[in-house]
Amino acid sequence: MCGIVGIYSNSPVNQGLYDALTVLQHRGQDAAGIVTLDEGKMFLRKANGLVKDVFHTRHMQRLQGNIGVAHVRYPTAGCASSAEAQPLYVNSPYGIVLAHNGNLTNQDELKQELYQTDRRHINTSSDSEILLNVFAHELQLVAEDKLTEKDVFTAIEQVYKRVRGAYAAVALINDHGMVCFRDPYGIRPVVFGKKEVNGKAEYMFASESVALDALEFELVRDVNPGEAIYIDPEGNLHTRQCTPVLESAPCIFEHVYLARPDSFIDDISVYRARLRMGEKLADKILREWPDHDIDVVIPIPDTSTTSAMELASKLNLKMRHGFVKNRYIGRTFIMPGQQMRKKSVKQKLNAIDLEFKDKNVLLVDDSIVRGTTSKQIVEMAREAGASKVYFASAAPAVRYPNVYGIDMPSATELIAHGRSDKEVEKLIGADGLIYQDLEDLVETCREGNPKIKRFDTSVFDGNYVTGDIDESYLNALDSKRNDLAKNSKKVEIIDDDKESNDETFMELHNVGGH
Repeated sequence: MCGIVGIYSNSPVNQGLYDALTVLQHRGQDAAGIVTLDEGKMFLRKANGLVKDVFHTRHMQRLQGNIGVAHVRYPTAGCASSAEAQPLYVNSPYGIVLAHNGNLTNQDELKQELYQTDRRHINTSSDSEILLNVFAHELQLVAEDKLTEKDVFTAIEQVYKRVRGAYAAVALINDHGMVCFRDPYGIRPVVFGKKEVNGKAEYMFASESVALDALEFELVRDVNPGEAIYIDPEGNLHTRQCTPVLESAPCIFEHVYLARPDSFIDDISVYRARLRMGEKLADKILREWPDHDIDVVIPIPDTSTTSAMELASKLNLKMRHGFVKNRYIGRTFIMPGQQMRKKSVKQKLNAIDLEFKDKNVLLVDDSIVRGTTSKQIVEMAREAGASKVYFASAAPAVRYPNVYGIDMPSATELIAHGRSDKEVEKLIGADGLIYQDLEDLVETCREGNPKIKRFDTSVFDGNYVTGDIDESYLNALDSKRNDLAKNSKKVEIIDDDKESNDETFMELHNVGGH
């Protein structure tokens, strides 16, 4: 899960890219990077850490130019090394940088093709570098002295023929413009916006519409599945459907957890979708627990608050904020390592005893993934004096790993994998557990945009929309993603405070590769 940004402007974009990344920080807290272009020179700054820690005044001053791309990263493939922080760069043809959100499902095959046939070297374990090199190779085959929109679209048509999986990408081609493209299923989100400044059009691409809002760009629309949008050096915008839409199937987990509630994704308000999740879940409680003895509804901050608010209203119960969240710790769902997750829950939340004492409480969360957080929160509620602790999930049981760019763990680490709801209830220590029905979840999102006939719901039902995922693929994925494998990887450390050894900030036009 990552956040991407691209801005094509008539004035410096360094501050705009920085501001957009801070708005998208929830999509990745492992690393951040910005590349700008000025008079044929590309300037890069990237490193591990939060946006506010990666970019200092000296870096911002050196990020010159009116065009740029940016990225916040959480690693779903590869390792937590700053060498894999994005944007990524390749020098031929022209010099290209790319920021990518998603996951390629045929990356091993592509890596072999790139080496044996295309004669291109992949320096990291990042599938984003593979996507960049596939695009660069196809562009080189059609490249002329003056690159045209036809050349760019022809190259991307070939990318679509070779690449499988989920991807939303924005690329900057040195002195030849910017291009954004989205996978044929539209699994990962990307939108574009426009504004007029002194009579000239400026454009912006971003993973979520909230980034456009922050920079006062008007949301034009989502980039369509299988579509590429190219902005040439003169600032003219060109669009083309570069491959047929196989079956639009955007990721439903964006609405459950990943996206900010003030975003629109595929013309669906995330906030309204979450309100409907709460309403549907309340309906299920009234059906299955008609004689419930719930006294109060308490959301687990923050993504469940919207659903909990509507759920409480429909049940005619009070909603209380019984947990206080420490705003200065990352999201535990995406923290690598089980021990780190366990430790961080106590640091992240603190219970207000008076909201729990002698009450039957219904805790509401957006989803239950590993169950580590859920178990500890149930324990915290009991320690705070709750008589009974019930647990409700605004999403169905997560039983299968994600292969499209969300770092959901191996199947064996998912608490609901191979277990009944009653078994999960016992494991987290709740007096009762209720999940959202998948049909209801789909309806909450489809109501926002009836044109969408299908969503990617693979983490709930194991149906992978790209049709290329089998047991052997999942077994290989399991070996890469389980916590033991992650913890065994070496993590590169770069001292970014030493300006004389600032390895991740450089003028890319002087570098033969990265």
